[in-house]
Amino acid sequence: MILFCLISQASTHNKFQIRLFNQFELLLTLALYYGVFILALPISILLYKTKEQSWFRIVETIRQPVVLSAYKVTFTTACIAATINALAGLILAWVLVRYHFYGKKILDVAIDLPFALPTSVGGLTLMTVYSDKGWMGPICSWLGIQVVFSQLGVLMAMIFVSIPFVVRTVQPVLEGMEEELEEAALCVGASPWTTFWEIIFPPLAPSLFTGTALGFSRAIGEYGSIILIASNIPTKDLVISVLISQRLEQYDYQGATIIATGALLISFAVLLIINSIQVWRQTLTK
Repeated sequence: MILFCLISQASTHNKFQIRLFNQFELLLTLALYYGVFILALPISILLYKTKEQSWFRIVETIRQPVVLSAYKVTFTTACIAATINALAGLILAWVLVRYHFYGKKILDVAIDLPFALPTSVGGLTLMTVYSDKGWMGPICSWLGIQVVFSQLGVLMAMIFVSIPFVVRTVQPVLEGMEEELEEAALCVGASPWTTFWEIIFPPLAPSLFTGTALGFSRAIGEYGSIILIASNIPTKDLVISVLISQRLEQYDYQGATIIATGALLISFAVLLIINSIQVWRQTLTK
């Protein structure tokens, strides 16, 4: 429990005075409470529990073929999903901002559905569409494409849950851009591609990188929809989140902790690289 007051000692008298927090101190206390108890403390405990394990046990767990395959499937698929979302999210945001058409409001609301839906509902929706008896199932079967119970299904689930991050970070920036700059560039003879690359893309790049990084992080941690649409077979389409759940069900708490820590460190390194690239790009544009 947080007490929103301070006990201070007066300089001239040996008496204690009680005063309420001012607005800044209250906000600072709430921010520190969130940062310490919600973010830093759980991560620190996870790292501490991993540190308690011997290096032999850590290396032995990480080098298991099932674990290495799960890391490979998770991060490879998440990178592909983030790349697709960067392009598709940019196009969706562009269409929503620059064009007016029937059903625009419905599309705008539908993009936020992955935020509101339980992830298991998203997985069930994808299964309804892409299973053998679904709407797209016969077409996929005729083309020789298997979506459900395959790594492609994992990719579809990651795209489904993470694409709103790109759209919602790029869309406000597009809305605030002045179209007069684009018209001026076209008037002086610039091609549409040159106008996009030199006028439109530089202001969009930071938000696009941010949305892509957020979507990548969300895809790595996805569980509810993947466990339904994937077969969860080791070395085929088993991902880290499902593997950790399986280890916990087997009462292998130490192994689950080590696997989770590995995923945490790899995710942190990838996000650090993405943020460094973004900062480097901003430095070059100044």
